[in-house]
Amino acid sequence: MYLLMVVVFVLGYLAIALEHPIKIDKAASALLIGSITWTIFALGADTIMEGSPLLAEYLREYALLNNGAETDAMHYVTHELSHHLGEISEILFFLLGAMTIVELIDAHEGFALITDRINTSNKIKLVWILSILTFFLSAALDNLTTAIVMSALLKKLIKSKEDLWLFAGMVIISANAGGAWSPIGDVTTIMLWIGGQVTATNIVLKLFIPSLVAMIVPLIVLSFTLKGDVERKLGMVDRAHLEDRTSPSEQRTVLFMGVGSLLFVPIFKTVTHLPPYIGVLLGLGVLWTVTEIMHRSKNKADKSKLSVIAVLQKVDTPSVLFFLGILASVGSLQSAGHLRVMASFLESSIGNMYAINMVIGLLSSIVDNVPLVAGAMGMYDLLPVGSAAVSGVAYPVDHSFWEFLAYCAGTGGSCLIIGSAAGVAVMGILSIDFIWYMKKITWLALIGYASGAAVFIFADLYLH
Repeated sequence: MYLLMVVVFVLGYLAIALEHPIKIDKAASALLIGSITWTIFALGADTIMEGSPLLAEYLREYALLNNGAETDAMHYVTHELSHHLGEISEILFFLLGAMTIVELIDAHEGFALITDRINTSNKIKLVWILSILTFFLSAALDNLTTAIVMSALLKKLIKSKEDLWLFAGMVIISANAGGAWSPIGDVTTIMLWIGGQVTATNIVLKLFIPSLVAMIVPLIVLSFTLKGDVERKLGMVDRAHLEDRTSPSEQRTVLFMGVGSLLFVPIFKTVTHLPPYIGVLLGLGVLWTVTEIMHRSKNKADKSKLSVIAVLQKVDTPSVLFFLGILASVGSLQSAGHLRVMASFLESSIGNMYAINMVIGLLSSIVDNVPLVAGAMGMYDLLPVGSAAVSGVAYPVDHSFWEFLAYCAGTGGSCLIIGSAAGVAVMGILSIDFIWYMKKITWLALIGYASGAAVFIFADLYLH
């Protein structure tokens, strides 16, 4: 049963990778592996517990937390499923809220205010402009929200599918790199920041240059291969303007309020300590109310095209279901102890903290980086401030291990398109093929990942 869960996950992963050849939508494959792995876990819970000493120990700890009550395996499975469902729901509601806000801006032609100002069609100039914009926007928002916004911009800017996907690949690399150096830019850096492993100032100072290198190096390499101009979608934008459903003031209002509501989310979280999805839903509610008031005097035909109800029909629901399936399957592996076993194996077989983090980063392109970072946080204790680090046992606040973990888990996911929330979102919105990404983008992401890691290790060993 224990190995059967891994087999199902691997087969499902292959089905996602071969979505186009086998002609089965990736969302269907993701939902299958998410539900089947949990079913196997439930049916074979007792066997899995007996075969995993680590998990048996975890179950005993779980029983102690429940006032020492006897806890059977099935009770543990249902509790874990509810726990993961809560975490997954937060991500899904955040995704739904952010995608709806972006689609509402798009319906009001708000992005035209940006795309009309990007005058160049030169591929090299355009990819640098969009990548740098993504890098800094990701640090201010987060990599998932930025990926959604930039995907909407790319659809407005570029007509050719090949160019669109290539630029989207750089958006994924840039969004993940930008999120790694900001305490609010990626869910893993948020985990380490809130957990007390790193401080906001230190993570920015130590990771900005390595993260910038992780983006710049692929850009430089790509600049030698890109030639000519992109085919712009200027004609489609012009027709939208001619329809004149929205005035310039309405475009500006919805754009600034939409982007402002997304920028407000990290502030809202810091002040209230509530999950980010509450902030997104608050922003959506405000924007919904404003647009209803804005269009209440218009005729029914125009108003219906600009309402949130109409926009919700355009939101990419299959991408949301894909997220659900992938995160559920990874959650089952985490609860069944597979990730704990892997973490212990890494510690016993590798030992070196730089190497462990590099491997964790590469694994995060296959398995969601959240449970991997959570596993690493569980592997090593957090020493009080001023304590000396004990290698392989514990590390103090702002130790290089935690900082490098944030970099690797944040940028390593770019190596495969489903290795990060940003990649999954872009894959769904722009229908990017998994195999195409592996052929065209993976090697660029690996070069950037290794270059940024080399800069961090060199600075840590020789410039500290």
